Amino acid sequence: MSHSLLLIPALVLAAVSLLTVVRAPGWMWAWKLTILVGEFGHWLALLALVLGWRAWVEPAGPVRDLTLVLAALAFACLLRPVFRARRVGERLPAEIAAAFGGGAGPGPAVDLRRLFRQRAPAPAAVLTEVFARPDGQELKIDFYAPPLARDPARRPPCLVVIHGGGWDGGDRKQLAAWNSRWAARGYAVAAISYRLAPRWIWPAQRDDVLAAIAWLKANAGRLGLDPARLVLLGRSAGGQLATAVGYGAEDPAIRGVIALYAPHDMPFMWTVVREDDALNSTKLTLQYFGGAFEGERRTAYESASGQLLARAGSPATLLVHGNLDTLSWDRHSERLATRLAELEVPHYYLRLPWATHGFDFNPDGPGGQLADYAIARFLAAVTA
Repeated sequence: MSHSLLLIPALVLAAVSLLTVVRAPGWMWAWKLTILVGEFGHWLALLALVLGWRAWVEPAGPVRDLTLVLAALAFACLLRPVFRARRVGERLPAEIAAAFGGGAGPGPAVDLRRLFRQRAPAPAAVLTEVFARPDGQELKIDFYAPPLARDPARRPPCLVVIHGGGWDGGDRKQLAAWNSRWAARGYAVAAISYRLAPRWIWPAQRDDVLAAIAWLKANAGRLGLDPARLVLLGRSAGGQLATAVGYGAEDPAIRGVIALYAPHDMPFMWTVVREDDALNSTKLTLQYFGGAFEGERRTAYESASGQLLARAGSPATLLVHGNLDTLSWDRHSERLATRLAELEVPHYYLRLPWATHGFDFNPDGPGGQLADYAIARFLAAVTA
């Protein structure tokens, strides 16, 4: 076999594998590659192993030796997320228990078998309902009913899922398989819709989330959920809504807030947005608020900032963010965690050193498993 036929794929694989170590350039395709190598890289590591073995049996020479080095580099980088996840997972049970109380929980935080043998639960039964937004028009909710409880008198808590999409896209169907997982564990799950920018600017989105919560409470008996035990979960833009609503509503029924790779201080975000990043974050922010952070718009930015709305007594909070996120800087979660610590609000910040935006696309990958464990323990603790 020609050495170049091995060298070229080894070079490409090694270059791509470095995205588990360094932050990707601000291009959409580079972000998607980072998800691939970060959360599916253990599969690609098998390819690196084959390339290395094939080069090993070739006649000695500089090209063969370089191929071996590149294959070894790719193999190590592609397995980095697994090894880092194992290290994070070793301390995660104790840290979650310390943050929110309760026991450490069963099973390992990261199960190597799940990386290659996924066992997703069967899709839960979904009931699509409508609720009235503040102007009287209708929006939809997808309600995932849990299996019948052993004690019918004790209704399950409800996880309210707020989708991401940069405030101008996405819908309640986003990552629906996760909703079935949580429903299979005994939680009612409501994936909600909200009005999108640029047609609708803040605070329309906040008002829609509040309207959905009010509807769930009003229909709790028919749906079979506990209206006094709600947890908000949002990804990306939905995470911004989760903290802004969760802290701003001052509703004792909201027992907890979960935000994955989200911004939480919109005046701060305005200082770091750029037109040349993968999302054109300047455009997204301008159309979300209807203008720049100046004049009368300043109040809108501040009212959308969970970090500015947090207070002593705010709901317990779980933050999850990848350190290599190119779409939403992990500094957002770090700053909110610092603020919550100052206020003595129970919280935990799960940092994923190799991960990027949307790492939970693979629920059984290294980041997906850690988030799964943390969310499960958090829900058990705050809804007990």
